[in-house]
Amino acid sequence: MPHTKCDILGLDIQDNGGRHEVGHTTETSKIPVDGGAGCRFETVFSINQVPGNFHVSTHAAGVASMDQINFQHIVHELEFGHSLGAQRNKIPGSYNAITSVIHDTNDPTSNHEYIIKIVPTIYEDLKGKKLAAYQYTYAYKGQPTYGQMIPAIWFKYDLTPITVKYMESRAPFYTFLTTICAIVGGTFTVAGIIDALTFSASEMLRKKLS
Repeated sequence: MPHTKCDILGLDIQDNGGRHEVGHTTETSKIPVDGGAGCRFETVFSINQVPGNFHVSTHAAGVASMDQINFQHIVHELEFGHSLGAQRNKIPGSYNAITSVIHDTNDPTSNHEYIIKIVPTIYEDLKGKKLAAYQYTYAYKGQPTYGQMIPAIWFKYDLTPITVKYMESRAPFYTFLTTICAIVGGTFTVAGIIDALTFSASEMLRKKLS
């Protein structure tokens, strides 16, 4: 949030299970930028596996004056579930789709909505260790605010009923033996064909010379 001060920003969390939390502060950091004119908002929190939303707003601070609000923003990173770390390159999918997304040229009082579809994903390595990651896709919608409506940055999510599972596996030893046998057999077959062709050609040449 390059144009909004940290002291008027807060995070609200709601879901269809009845959760309604205004001004979430646990594991939340609000870091002033540009001499305090802007704010870098970082947080980690748990959500229930039901449709819901979380949004950055001024509701918790009780700010009602539009003069203090500018919701132009940059989303540096948004991730669900365990971080895959170095494993991310091994697993297909989109785990951090909203990365370096910039909405810094809109109307400062625009309302921003990210509609997110989450796909639960399980990754199991060779040792049987499991990571619960979540792929997601999103659509963005920005619209002007009207009347007494105060703008916010909304992340509205829903989870699909299907879980994707990736498992690392190692080919059994007999597969290796079968491959070696196939290579050796193929080599002998090709060698036999070449030998037969060479012999036939030499016989034909010998007969012509005779």
